[in-house]
Amino acid sequence: MRRSVFFRSFLVTTTMFAVCFILFGATMFFMGRAFLIREKQASLYATAAEVGRYAEAMHTEEELSSWELRMNLAAIAQSTGDHIFLCDPAGTVVSSSDRDLTADYIGREVPQAVVDTLAREGTYRGLTDLGGFYEGRYYVVAQPLADEDGAVIGYVFVNYAGSGFFGVWGGFMLLFVLIAAGMLAVAVAFEYANTRRLARPLNEMAEAARRFGRGDYSARVSPYEDEDEIGTLIDAFNTMADSLERNESRRREFIANVSHELRTPMTSISGFADGILDGTIPPSEERKYLQTISSESKRLGRLVRSMLDMSRLQDGDPARMERTFDLGEMVVQTLLSFEERVDAKRLNVELDMPEDALRVKGDVDSLTRVVYNLLDNAIKFAWEGTDLTVSVWKENGKAYTAVQDVGPTIPEEELALIFDRFHKADKSRSRDKDGVGLGLYMVRQILSSHGQDIFVTSKEGVTVFTFTLALADTGRANKEDADPAGARRPR
Repeated sequence: MRRSVFFRSFLVTTTMFAVCFILFGATMFFMGRAFLIREKQASLYATAAEVGRYAEAMHTEEELSSWELRMNLAAIAQSTGDHIFLCDPAGTVVSSSDRDLTADYIGREVPQAVVDTLAREGTYRGLTDLGGFYEGRYYVVAQPLADEDGAVIGYVFVNYAGSGFFGVWGGFMLLFVLIAAGMLAVAVAFEYANTRRLARPLNEMAEAARRFGRGDYSARVSPYEDEDEIGTLIDAFNTMADSLERNESRRREFIANVSHELRTPMTSISGFADGILDGTIPPSEERKYLQTISSESKRLGRLVRSMLDMSRLQDGDPARMERTFDLGEMVVQTLLSFEERVDAKRLNVELDMPEDALRVKGDVDSLTRVVYNLLDNAIKFAWEGTDLTVSVWKENGKAYTAVQDVGPTIPEEELALIFDRFHKADKSRSRDKDGVGLGLYMVRQILSSHGQDIFVTSKEGVTVFTFTLALADTGRANKEDADPAGARRPR
């Protein structure tokens, strides 16, 4: 069965939690047990020392078995929870902390090995039943009793039942296990919920990607409540989806427009050619229709070249963007190429240029195409005998170029669309039989590739296209901006 990455992550995280709790519990068990044993042994030694000092104050053997000493041992044992007994040097028990007058332990013998260890090492400790002395194992601590001369008069044994110790420790560990199990259950539940929360947007993205593969670009991922990496990924994914949807819409529009633009001249060429070949068009009219075929063929060629130019624009060389040139000189040279068309329309050309060279940064060839397209557009739609104004100035660290003509006013609702591919405004562009509707689109694409803007206004027959360029020397340009003569706008 296929498992998702988040399911595997959940299993890994849960396993890690469990292993951590087990390791922590084992560490707590062994370290805690060792600590409690050390503490209890220290307590046993302290009790043995206290009992020893009290017993040594009574010098004679008979006094070690006195009732008064037994009561004191019983009081100490009650407060500490230990079992205490005293034995003579031979290992016979002579007194104990039992309150019963007929204490079972009095008179019993301590194993000789224990007595020998005490005599040899001066102390004894261990977990033992003292050779059957106790029914179960006890933590035993023993040390000798001495008189004023240092002679051994007996031994004191302080003992704590191992079952009691392990009972307390077992209860503590049971409590720890219950708390740990509860914390583990809460952690697992939280991790499961968090895993599902993290998996939800990724599953949505996977489903959206599958829909993209089927051509449906309307899929989106639901917004994420947190501003973390997942939220950033979702925002980026939705932004990408918006871009894909726009590109797909533009692609379909582009194909539809290209199909329409290609179909019109091809239909004319095919229809007129067939008419000439089958004799429908009389010989006297053939020249006229051949000229139409030639015109439509040239228009078709311009459309293809424009599409190739757009493809080249998308593969521009970044190094060419960093070259510098004189903007005024480039504008003048481009304007001179329209001399015949300007004269044919009897246009009055006005140039408004700065006195000094205005150097800008960019691809001179593509920017020349910008100026060429704007001048071609302005001359094409300017009324005969009107003014054609070209202005160049600098302001706020940028160079500005404006091309102004007097002709049909572009409707306000068309201003936002004139830079789209194959768009022709109804009132001004419909009479343009030679254009293919790509000139202004190419202008915007070129300027966008340079990181620059273009603006258009059209009021009362005056249409102005203005675009910006980056100055080659920004520092120098900022100083010259203070000169009023350096900033001129078109009328």
